[in-house]
Amino acid sequence: MNSIARSLRGAGWSVCMTLALVRPASAADATDTRLQQVLAHLAKQAEPGVLGVTVLDLDTHARTRIHADRAYPMMSVIKVPVAAAVLAQIDAGHIRLQQEVTIHRRDVVGGAAVPSIGAHFTGEQMRFTVDRLLVATVSESDNTAVDALIRLVGGPQVVTGFLRAHGIEGMRVDLGEAGVDRIFEDTEHGRSIPTGENAQATLARERRGYQAYLRDPRNRSTPDAAVELLDKLWSGQLLSADSTQRLLGLMYGQAVPNRLRAGLPAGARFADKCGTSYSLEGQTAAYNDIGILTKPNGHTVIVAAFLTASQADKPARDALFAEIGKVVSVP
Repeated sequence: MNSIARSLRGAGWSVCMTLALVRPASAADATDTRLQQVLAHLAKQAEPGVLGVTVLDLDTHARTRIHADRAYPMMSVIKVPVAAAVLAQIDAGHIRLQQEVTIHRRDVVGGAAVPSIGAHFTGEQMRFTVDRLLVATVSESDNTAVDALIRLVGGPQVVTGFLRAHGIEGMRVDLGEAGVDRIFEDTEHGRSIPTGENAQATLARERRGYQAYLRDPRNRSTPDAAVELLDKLWSGQLLSADSTQRLLGLMYGQAVPNRLRAGLPAGARFADKCGTSYSLEGQTAAYNDIGILTKPNGHTVIVAAFLTASQADKPARDALFAEIGKVVSVP
């Protein structure tokens, strides 16, 4: 059992005791102080990985931050800003929800939270409505779908431009999922996988790609920027009322992976998007969840949690995120 798992095995005592000991009289101060200490404890247990979290309380406007000013690899978290950029073009009349988009066999990218477009692709080309691609992108986390939407809006620079136009500086989209795969595979800049590559050479290439991904500044976000994006979405500053509700509905519809959601109480509502890299030799480059949490009492908070370079196994990472969800959802 690794350090996170050992620590969280006792979290029922340690976190609850922390909540009891640091709860002062002022509601605003209680939220900030409580979260600051508990999140700092969880971040310490995540080492040598780095856990970054920002929580924004929409009632008190308290903002609690741990390692929140560094940029983390997003993986599928990019699907929220991509979907928002698409919906903005729908609002502007440049794209229609029922418009059809052709995807070619060469455009298929592996990876989805549930079997979706990429898994069910047949023949050399298929056509899908923008509406279907949005569902696949956000609710099903399909990599083929998000790359098709990035091409539709004019490239990743258009998505980043959309963010900048709305004052969101700490998040950038530079690549589609196929581009991220090329980093991991060490096949950027025209390099290819050698024919007949043996297992030792494959591992060496994958190691180079993994370290390159950890160093790469592209497709990154600070927790602060992710919270700012969701705050502006929730408050109607990004999209029309219809498009805002459409995107939130797609985020409410993401049930897999079950990450921060695992720690939420019955009756809570959570509109979120996860992001996950594959693991190599016990290291996970990205394990993320960002979302808008409405507690059973109607109190709403926004949370962005990014974990990078983690050496914890999946059960321990899941336990960590469940604990974050639990402490964030305390009334």
